[in-house]
Amino acid sequence: MQSCSLPDQWPTPYDQTAADRLVERFRELGRAEAQLIGEPHFLTMLRCLGGNSPYLADLAIRESRALRRLVRDGPDAIVADHLMQLKNTPPGSSRQTISAVLRQAKRVTALITGIADIGAIWSLGNVTAVLSDLAEAGLRLAISHLFRIAHDAGKIHLTDLHRPEQNTGFVVLGMGKLGARELNYSSDIDLILIYDRTSSIYSGSVSEETAGPFTSRLARDLVGLMQDRDINGYVFRTDMRLRPDPAATPLAVAYDSAVIYYESLAQNWERAAMIKARPVAGDLALGHRFLAAIRPFVWRRGLDFAAMADIHAMKRRVNARKTLVANTARDLVAQVAERDVKLGEGGIREIEFLVQTLQLVWGGRDPAVRVSPTLPALDALVAAGHLKATASAELKAAYRFLRQVEHRLQMVNDRQTHSFPRAGAELDRIARFLRFDSSHDLATRFLRVADTVRQNYQAVFRHVPDPPGVVAIRPDLDFGHDDREQAGTIAALEAMGYHASWHILTTVRGWLAGHVRALRSSRARELMTTMVPAILTSLSRQSDPDEAFRRFDRFITALPSGVQPMSLFQHNPALLERIAVVLGGAPLLAEHLARYPSALEGLIVPEDDMSSAHMLQTRIADSRQLEDTIQIIRSAVKEKDFLISVATLEGRLDANAAGRQRTGLADATLSILIPRVLADFALRFGEVEGGALAVVAMGKAGGQEMMAGSDLDLILIYDHPPDVTESRGARSLPASQWFVRATHACIAALTTQGSEGQMYAVDMRLRPSGNKGPVAVSLESFVRYHAQDAWTWERMALTRARVVAGPPALWERVYQAIQDVLHQPGDPARIRIDATAMRARMRRDHPHHGPWDVKLRPGGQIDVEFVTQVLQLVHAPDHPDILSSTTASALRRLRDASLLPGDDADLLINADHVWRTIQGILRLTVGQVGPRGLPPTAADLLLRAVAQAGIQAVEIPELLFKLDDIARQVRTIFIRHVGDCGE
Repeated sequence: MQSCSLPDQWPTPYDQTAADRLVERFRELGRAEAQLIGEPHFLTMLRCLGGNSPYLADLAIRESRALRRLVRDGPDAIVADHLMQLKNTPPGSSRQTISAVLRQAKRVTALITGIADIGAIWSLGNVTAVLSDLAEAGLRLAISHLFRIAHDAGKIHLTDLHRPEQNTGFVVLGMGKLGARELNYSSDIDLILIYDRTSSIYSGSVSEETAGPFTSRLARDLVGLMQDRDINGYVFRTDMRLRPDPAATPLAVAYDSAVIYYESLAQNWERAAMIKARPVAGDLALGHRFLAAIRPFVWRRGLDFAAMADIHAMKRRVNARKTLVANTARDLVAQVAERDVKLGEGGIREIEFLVQTLQLVWGGRDPAVRVSPTLPALDALVAAGHLKATASAELKAAYRFLRQVEHRLQMVNDRQTHSFPRAGAELDRIARFLRFDSSHDLATRFLRVADTVRQNYQAVFRHVPDPPGVVAIRPDLDFGHDDREQAGTIAALEAMGYHASWHILTTVRGWLAGHVRALRSSRARELMTTMVPAILTSLSRQSDPDEAFRRFDRFITALPSGVQPMSLFQHNPALLERIAVVLGGAPLLAEHLARYPSALEGLIVPEDDMSSAHMLQTRIADSRQLEDTIQIIRSAVKEKDFLISVATLEGRLDANAAGRQRTGLADATLSILIPRVLADFALRFGEVEGGALAVVAMGKAGGQEMMAGSDLDLILIYDHPPDVTESRGARSLPASQWFVRATHACIAALTTQGSEGQMYAVDMRLRPSGNKGPVAVSLESFVRYHAQDAWTWERMALTRARVVAGPPALWERVYQAIQDVLHQPGDPARIRIDATAMRARMRRDHPHHGPWDVKLRPGGQIDVEFVTQVLQLVHAPDHPDILSSTTASALRRLRDASLLPGDDADLLINADHVWRTIQGILRLTVGQVGPRGLPPTAADLLLRAVAQAGIQAVEIPELLFKLDDIARQVRTIFIRHVGDCGE
């Protein structure tokens, strides 16, 4: 084969001794290497490597075979062969083999690419593309290998063992320079890992619920394969910090969580980062689907105000630079010493930022400028008329030169550096490596290029249009301090329905002047300035706009920062409308929002079919400490609870659906959190061998009817082998004491206050012996108590019992123990007498507070529940199928078993729904209704809610009349089936 001619011109070696030493080392490798030195220009090239780059000199010795091929076949063929080797390596090979193949490919490619760059055999585009192709091929092999070994271990099930990465629901997004195929010589690789928890591969030991931990481990293994150093070197340093909220999320992010983040919380710099995003490994189809899903976030129509605020911040920095004292050192070399060619003024980052910002400004309108690589993007901006051709030409030339400088800085010792060394010998080395005669010549050229970049950067940002002010949006609303305009503003506010217009005018002026903590930054005030008209418009639609405004002011005052909420309102107009409904109609929720502004995040999450358990598992996937897990779950619970409350106010959830969702959230919390608390407790106090703890939900939680603010009524039941009397571990405790203290730890985890408030209030008075008994009861004691000592009301309460957490074996035993208690025959007359006496005592000790006290009033919710529970106790021994912890379900079963007349059952089911609907709305709006009755807004919400529950009423008096009628009928049924406890 004809040899490939090498260039005849190479940088002269800075270190002549090192150059000679490399030649001798290479000659000593063997006869083939010695002969190679005689090839035209090879010796000159070899001396260049030895005298300028210790890193390349070592590679030349280790990969001498590649140099022999270089002379014969040229650089393209060598790189192509090694990329093909990566592609053809069986993914089922050992980890050691995969690691070695990856690292050899990196060594050879680094050597050949360095030579092709230094010798100007390849253009900058070729150099960066080859480095990017290497990273991409390496990632694909690594991902294929990791999925294949997971399949072989039975963790997942792959559909195609020859292409393991296909259809895995796991994708590697290349970000930054990798995404744009612009990797520099010693670049790290910026990655975002996205996984789809619904992927079909999760049919092995890894399930949909545990996909998060699995993908997190896979991510760590991937990083290890790429960047861990061994005797063969490393492949690429790997940076995962561009993923959504990197401080709080696992290395691999769930698809739906990532989409939610970018749609609701991500900032403009993250938009810019996504311009270069590209699927490079794994399930590429998933990657393209993800990028399509967040495309509206990246490419918005027109200039959104948050982006405008960012641009203005950049403009202010540019303007501030004008006032800086220029570096007047006469020695140009001193000006360049330690200068950062990437981040410094006039550096690579300014070119990239200029391009990306113009793309963000115009890309929503003009798809032609949505180009990832920097140089083609400059061409696209010129073609679209957004950048002058002369500016583009200057920036492209500067970019090529600065990248060349960056490569030489990194080639010396394979360091990820972007800064010139101190003036002296090392700076002279870089100058020689770049073919300059002296450091002075290099400094002269660099400073001229940097000045060109800086001038173009400033020129572009000087001409970015100013954001439209408030006047452009609502000319009649002017919150400046010109008193001549205040009359028009007040008139406009009054026309919108406000009465306290002067208060609103002065309050908004205070906002815009930064008088509240959240609006002290200029960016926050700019965002608020653009949002004021929309805020006032949304609040004006409420029944009492002035009160809604006052609540919004309290919300703003409580915020630690205003940038994120204002950006959220901008990006999600419907979110502002939902908040206005809360502020206008639910003062208790409004106060909660003011105290815990983070609850706002719950409204951002799109409603989907993800279970609460799945949501919580996803949130805590990367949590290692119990405290972190508790905090994450507490935040998630408060977010979801707030979302359920708002959906209830909006009429999108009725009392039944809201109850199921809240109870499902509580069930998930208990089933996920309790085992982690117990595991943490066992680390300190050992384990009770063969012992276990189960959680039984009672009351509203047991009946799946939880409302806003509902307590968790719980009984914790434990069991352990009789011959195991104490725990074994770091510290020993008697078995019973172990479970009591473990239960206290569980209660603390549920009830401890956090920044969002308390996760749940816990009530354990329904356990055997109530507050007099231990907080945890053994299964044996539980059975014995209910067989010998339980009161009728305790058996009635047990009809609401539902096992919600615990190991399956104990879960089944506790469930069966509860069923056995409820199946025990009892004297029907005694049951009715006891229930009647108890209801009479409740009326005496806890009198109702009027017609709106639908829980305690005669014929109210308590009476419905008493009828249901009494009939279950009476008939369950002969009809076990009638038992259900949910009131409405139990009533239907009693009706279907002909144990309760159909008319009675239907009326009670309807009453149960109506009473819980009223309770739910009142809890969200006013709490206990005072003597003045319901405020208008709460009345409107209540009338709408009861209409959905089947009670049509135009006004509150009509509703009260109908409620009285329902209560009388419930009271009659109570007397007929339970007894008469008097008025």
